[in-house]
Amino acid sequence: MTIEVRNIVKKFGSFTALDSVDLKVGKGELLALLGPSGSGKTTLLRIIAGLDWPDGGEVRFDGENALARGAGERHVGFVFQHYALFRHMNVFENVAFGLRVQPRAVRLNETAIKKRVNELLDLVQLAWLSDRYPSQLSGGQRQRIALARALAIEPRILLLDEPFGALDAKVRKELRRWLRSLHDEIHVTSIFVTHDQEEALEVANRVVVMDKGRIEQIGTPGEVYDNPATAFVHGFIGESIVLPVDVRDGRVELGGKPLNLEPQGAGAGPSRLFVRRHDMQVGPAGSGVIEGAVRRVRAFGPIQRADVALPGGEGETLIEIDTPRDRELNPGDLVGLQPRRYRIFSAST
Repeated sequence: MTIEVRNIVKKFGSFTALDSVDLKVGKGELLALLGPSGSGKTTLLRIIAGLDWPDGGEVRFDGENALARGAGERHVGFVFQHYALFRHMNVFENVAFGLRVQPRAVRLNETAIKKRVNELLDLVQLAWLSDRYPSQLSGGQRQRIALARALAIEPRILLLDEPFGALDAKVRKELRRWLRSLHDEIHVTSIFVTHDQEEALEVANRVVVMDKGRIEQIGTPGEVYDNPATAFVHGFIGESIVLPVDVRDGRVELGGKPLNLEPQGAGAGPSRLFVRRHDMQVGPAGSGVIEGAVRRVRAFGPIQRADVALPGGEGETLIEIDTPRDRELNPGDLVGLQPRRYRIFSAST
């Protein structure tokens, strides 16, 4: 099933939640909608599901107008952040619910329902919990049951809204690897919403980065990380050092001091220099284009993270860098910093 969103607009009073959004999702793709709270990602997901209605635009499934159908007619499976399992039903009956409430003309008989539910419980590796109730399950188990319930009706599209947001970090990592493997097995067209960049980059085939109701960039995880299209994408994905610079006569200046860096097409005037923390090479004083003084150092296995103070006209600027521990840093050390990779964006973008 392919999904095409054309010029979707959605407003809540004077607030524009979606501003002329266009998006195509390929058959069998696992797509992530990534962005901060209020960026419009959940609103877009709900419009695709038929739970909200746009003020303008089109939604098409395999070329057909999805807006002409209600939520129950779109054959969409929806997984919520907080599971939404029925507390009075055991695991088996929760998964079977969607099959039992289908119209009589298409409803499976009891034998077929039991077969389908047992297959799904095997798929999510929780058949041994079929008689338990939601209150007797862990958070990760509840979310897998919620996913099995969404898959029970054999949806053409699977939509997941912050599916792992209510879980602790360790369980989230385990479940997102499991979701990736499950998707490789079932190949249903899927979209999931997240504000967790690591989750999006690890699980999705493509990532849609959203902000303020608009799409900032669409690409593979590698593309949006290594080649961010806008300052917002660079700042939101990955951990970046951001420094205010000026571009004058084709030169990049920091605090009035010229840096031996290319402006990368940025126009004259105030700009911002973006460098990933691990892309800032650290050497002895005088070895880089930027000079600084180490203020604090913390060790994380093979990595050391240091706070480095950069002198400026209005007081020092403190940045964080990550560097291997092959050269130990100590508070008070003077260092030279050289960006291995960087991007410069005009301050107006």
